[in-house]
Amino acid sequence: MRKLSASILSAKFGKLAEEVRAVEAGGTDWIHVDVMDGHFVPNITIGPDVVRAINEATALPLDVHLMIEKPERYLEAFVKAGADWLGVHVEVCPHLHRTVQHIKELGARATVVINPGTPLVSIEPILSDVDMILLMTVNPGFGGQQFIRSMLSKVRQCRRMIDALQAQALLEVDGGVNLDTIDDLVAAGVDVFVAGSAVFKGDNYAANIRGLKARMR
Repeated sequence: MRKLSASILSAKFGKLAEEVRAVEAGGTDWIHVDVMDGHFVPNITIGPDVVRAINEATALPLDVHLMIEKPERYLEAFVKAGADWLGVHVEVCPHLHRTVQHIKELGARATVVINPGTPLVSIEPILSDVDMILLMTVNPGFGGQQFIRSMLSKVRQCRRMIDALQAQALLEVDGGVNLDTIDDLVAAGVDVFVAGSAVFKGDNYAANIRGLKARMR
């Protein structure tokens, strides 16, 4: 069954616990948490303490995406803070299999993430070992960006790679997911949809979530 992961990058941070509870009540499946360090991406967001606070505010799985350099230094801290899914970028993991194994040993599910400009061949050796592949469909660092349409062929290709290996990895996309793009992504074989602006726009988050999930069936 396809999942919607609501990205708190677009939430009102001044009342983050309320925002998380609102989208949980509205029907999102997961909470997506973007961690940025100002080095790997040109933005700084949150650390383990805020992840812990989010975890205390919701019963939903936390889908934590580390957009940071040397993520292996912080895996344990984020798992202890409540990360159920923990994602690392192939671009910053020279020992990717070791990092993925460490995430699993810590008790979380392992996600490997690749940027729009990174070729899929970089993840082929790890496909049978991970729980999820996250394809960025914008360049990471900021919310509200426009979907890169050329990424659709990459999404379709990744779906074929997973299926050809009979791998168990879910296929997730993040960036520009909204009512204008979701139909094409469903057709391309996506399992998990990260949506920020499309969920947190306006005041009726539940209606936004219903609209997205109606198209995910």
